[in-house]
Amino acid sequence: MKTPRHNAPQVNAGSMADIAFLLLIFFLVTTTISADKGINRKLPEMCPPNTNCNIDINERNILRVSINGNDELFIEEDKASIKDLKQIAKAFLDNNGDTSCSYCNGLKDPKSSDNPKEAIISLSNDNFTSYEMYVVVQDVLTQAYYELRKDYGKNVFGKTESQLNEQQVKEMKEAYPFILSEAQTRN
Repeated sequence: MKTPRHNAPQVNAGSMADIAFLLLIFFLVTTTISADKGINRKLPEMCPPNTNCNIDINERNILRVSINGNDELFIEEDKASIKDLKQIAKAFLDNNGDTSCSYCNGLKDPKSSDNPKEAIISLSNDNFTSYEMYVVVQDVLTQAYYELRKDYGKNVFGKTESQLNEQQVKEMKEAYPFILSEAQTRN
């Protein structure tokens, strides 16, 4: 006697690989991958061989900004706050500069830089300074430079940043060159 065979329903698995592949492509295309963020800086060029690249810098043209291991900010050995840093940096950089310093009220501080092209901000930090504090200070100093450039564009060219042509942008950057010295880390 024959035993009855039951035909179990079967799923055609031939297209399963295609479906899995399409789902994989879909998720790869629609997923956003976070980009690494960092501090955008251009490193100085190497000193050419047989050339003395050491230059004498007037002490007056250096603004010393330091962060200790407790994330306390110091400007020229005086404790300061982050909210004051931008205004102090702008006043230091623009003192006696080529443009009128609207926030300096016409005062020229003998403790500030000779002019923006010679002004250097020296930033140093402790080994235990938090990365967050370091980045905040970097951002505030960068904002100070950008605001001075923006004011220069308005005062000299009468235009906003987006309205400036390449030559004007170049002149604006030359008027306020971004000179930030990363001093050796203190222990």
